[in-house]
Amino acid sequence: MRNKPNNLVKSVNRSVNILEELSKYEDGLGVTELSNRLDVHKSSVHRLLSTLLYRGLVEQNEENGKYELGLKIFELGSRIFNELEVREYAKPYLEQLVKKTNETVHLVTLDQGEVLYLDKVSSPETITMASQIGARAPIHSTAVGKAIAAHLEEKRVEEIISKKGMPKRTENTITELEEFKENLGLIRERGYAIDEIENEAGIRCIAAPIFDYDGKVVAAVSISGPTIRVTQDRISNLANQVTETGLQISYRLGYNPNQ
Repeated sequence: MRNKPNNLVKSVNRSVNILEELSKYEDGLGVTELSNRLDVHKSSVHRLLSTLLYRGLVEQNEENGKYELGLKIFELGSRIFNELEVREYAKPYLEQLVKKTNETVHLVTLDQGEVLYLDKVSSPETITMASQIGARAPIHSTAVGKAIAAHLEEKRVEEIISKKGMPKRTENTITELEEFKENLGLIRERGYAIDEIENEAGIRCIAAPIFDYDGKVVAAVSISGPTIRVTQDRISNLANQVTETGLQISYRLGYNPNQ
């Protein structure tokens, strides 16, 4: 049981109460019914419903005027479920990849125009990555970001870059949109992406996309390590390993490349 905070925002708390109450009734509830069940004045319920309706968290039945949970609730819940599902299915493959390569392996997804680190299995070597689960990074300077971006619609990539920019992280960071698009084309052709010391000094990463049953890119897996270990000579072999791992996880998610 969570402790009630001293700075509880009453309107937010009541909004959540409304959502929880609506979840109990498939046919929805009217303003009066919600007012009676929650012991909140009708005018307050109506104001809160107006905001929830605007944000897509509730919908109003045009025939009877009752309110129901909106599709936005499903969308938000599905996002969390999908991330948990990918992480659960991917874990054994991440661990196998670390054993094969002796390098740190990451699992990421795209969230609000950035890569979000869902999981990490660290290298057994002395020098390891300082990355953390839950951390975020740009798409333009990371191998995982580029692996995902290569399979997004060009318009979506342009929207992300327009909003997030292309800040220079190292001397090797790509900072021009057209050059970035060319790089994404190369990634699609060869099946994997490289962060050639573009995001962090002294670190090289190789990543591959992960697809779901619809063939939609939902995540990426990467091998990362210091350039003294992840050398140019190892790129080809590591790329094959990470690409194979990406496909194995994709197959677990129902991906069929022949569809």
